[in-house]
Amino acid sequence: MSEILEILWMFVKAFTVGGLICTVAQVIINFTELTSGKILVLFMLSGIALTALGLYQPLVEFAGAGATVPISGFGYLLASGAMKGAQEGLFQAITGALAAASAGVTAAVVFSFLMALIFKSHTKYN
Repeated sequence: MSEILEILWMFVKAFTVGGLICTVAQVIINFTELTSGKILVLFMLSGIALTALGLYQPLVEFAGAGATVPISGFGYLLASGAMKGAQEGLFQAITGALAAASAGVTAAVVFSFLMALIFKSHTKYN
């Protein structure tokens, strides 16, 4: 029974942190004139900055997917890969970030391609 409670607690933490990140994004959308692209960049850069300051890793350890799935988690992934690669040299700092993010980027490209084959794209107002 305690294993089930532990899993439920993990879900609660992930949904709480992920929900708070999404709430911040929604507040920015509602109360600013920023476009969605600018908000995405802002969140990715905040993930990079928080990782550089050592603040995002504890959040990832606490919330798991609640912190890694949002776009700020992509910034965390790039920054942590670059920091690990930088321990070996300058070139590895660049390739470390790319290697860390390669699986996610590959999945996004492949699944986007598959969805483009299945569904007919059109503009929102057609």
